[in-house]
Amino acid sequence: MTLVEVRDSVVRIAAPTRFKRDWIHNHFGARIRALWQSEDANVRDIEIIVMPERVGGSSGDEDIDVPERAAGESAPHEPAPRRAGEDIETAERVDDISARLDPRFTFENFVVGKPNELAYAAARQVADAVNVRFNPLFLYGGVGLGKTHLMHAIAWHIRKRQPSRKVVYLSAEKFMYQFIRALRLKETVAFKEQFRAIDVLMVDDVQFFSGKDSTQEEFFHTFNALIDQNSQVVISADKSPNDLTGVEERVKSRLAWGLVADLHPTTYELRLGILQSKAEQCSAKVPGNVLEFLAHRITSNVRELEGALTRLVAHADFVGRPITLDSAQDVLKDLLRANSRQVTIEEIQKRVAEHYNIKFGDMHSPRRARAVARPRQVAMYLAKALTSRSLPEIGRKFGGRDHTTVMHAVRKVEELRASDSGFNEDVELLRRMIEG
Repeated sequence: MTLVEVRDSVVRIAAPTRFKRDWIHNHFGARIRALWQSEDANVRDIEIIVMPERVGGSSGDEDIDVPERAAGESAPHEPAPRRAGEDIETAERVDDISARLDPRFTFENFVVGKPNELAYAAARQVADAVNVRFNPLFLYGGVGLGKTHLMHAIAWHIRKRQPSRKVVYLSAEKFMYQFIRALRLKETVAFKEQFRAIDVLMVDDVQFFSGKDSTQEEFFHTFNALIDQNSQVVISADKSPNDLTGVEERVKSRLAWGLVADLHPTTYELRLGILQSKAEQCSAKVPGNVLEFLAHRITSNVRELEGALTRLVAHADFVGRPITLDSAQDVLKDLLRANSRQVTIEEIQKRVAEHYNIKFGDMHSPRRARAVARPRQVAMYLAKALTSRSLPEIGRKFGGRDHTTVMHAVRKVEELRASDSGFNEDVELLRRMIEG
C-alpha cells in the first residue's frame, strides 16, 4: 500500500488491485482507522483506492516492501504508456500470478566470484536494459549456487527502476498448476492472455517440465509469443538445455536460443566472501578463523553455508557465549558430518601448500629450506593423524622419503604444538578444515 493523501479528515491509501483493496478493507480497515485515529483524532475515515500505477508491481498474494534504493542509484523511470487494448483487469491478472520475492535476494547482496561472474553480468544487463541482445537468458547450475537469487534480483531491480513494466517470477511447478487450473475451469484463453501481457517472464526450475507434454506445449507457445513481442524471458534449471531429460527437442532448442550461463560450484574464496558478507549483514562478531573453517568444510552449496552461520550466530545469542572454533564444531557437528568425506594425502598436501603459500610440488621436492620443510612436516603430521596410511606409504607420497623422516616430522610438530600456541592454533585450524 502507498499513502496518497490525508485531506478533509479522510486518509486515502492506494492498493495495486481491486482484489487487494477489498481484502485489505475487509480484514484491516477498522484496525487501520483505529491506528490513524490514535495518532490524529481529526481522522474520521479511511478510503482504500485502486491505483496500480502509484503502487509499483506486487510480489504476489502476499506483498512485501521493495528494498530501499541504493545510494547514488537513479530514481525510477516514468511509467510507460499501457499497450493498446490493455485494461486494469489484465494488469491485475498479471499481478496475481507472480510468486513472492525474497527481499534478501538483491544484486547488492549477491557475492560475485569466478564461478558466477558470467551469470551475474548477464543478469545485470537484463535488469538494466529494456532491449537485451540475448533472449532468453538461461541460468543453470546445482542446488544453492545462486540461480534463484539472481532471478529475484532482476525482478527487484526492474520493479524499482521501471515500475510500469510487468515482471512475473514463478516456478515451473506453479506455471503447470496455473495451466491445469485453466484447463479445468475452461479458461485457457484467459490463461494465454494473462501470460502474453508480461514484459519480463522468469520461470525457475524448468527441469520440472520433464515428461509433462501438455505443459511443455503451452510453455512452448507462451515462450514464442513473448519472444515475438520482444518481452524478456529468463529461465533457470539444474542442467544446461541440451542435458535436460524428458523435455522435447523443440523446447530445448528454444531455451538455448539466447545466452546460456552456468553457475559453477563455489570456490573457497567465494564461500569465504559469502560468509563475510552474511556476517556483516547480521552484524555478528564471528572470528576470521571460524569463517575460514566453515568455508573449507561446508562445500555442498551456499544455502547450507549460510544456514550454518545463522545457526552459529543464533546459538551464541541464545546461550550468551562467543563464537569459537570449538563451539562451531560442536553446534554444527551434524552438518559437518554430512559434509564429511574420505581424506587423501594429496588433499592434505594441497591444503597445507595453499595455507603456507608454497608450491604443491614442494611437498615432493628435496628442498630443505625452512619455509618449505616446516609446511611439509605439518602435512606429514596431518597425513598420519587423518588417514589410515602407514608411515612408509606416507613417506612415498612425499617424494619417496623414508618412514623415519615421517616419524621425525610427526615428533617435531608435536613438540612445536606443545611449546608454541600460535603454531598449535595454526595446525588445529588446518586439521579441522581438512578432516571429514
